[in-house]
Amino acid sequence: MGGTGTAGHDKTAEAAFLAIHHDGSVAQMLHAHGYGPDDAKSVTKAAVDKGLWMECPRGCGYRGARESINNHVNRHHKD
Repeated sequence: MGGTGTAGHDKTAEAAFLAIHHDGSVAQMLHAHGYGPDDAKSVTKAAVDKGLWMECPRGCGYRGARESINNHVNRHHKD
């Protein structure tokens, strides 16, 4: 998996994996790995804590990869 031209194959494999192991539910997969809706168990907070993602510098609570943060700030926090 991965590499050029395999995005469709990756999505197909991801959907099959979720169907087999988590009844097709991302929420069930996250729960199985100890994540949940509260901030103490948030998968997005874990990504920030590991230095893989960032929080919005404007303090709105949005979290994402650097490019996602840039797009978010440009779209939602225009001065």
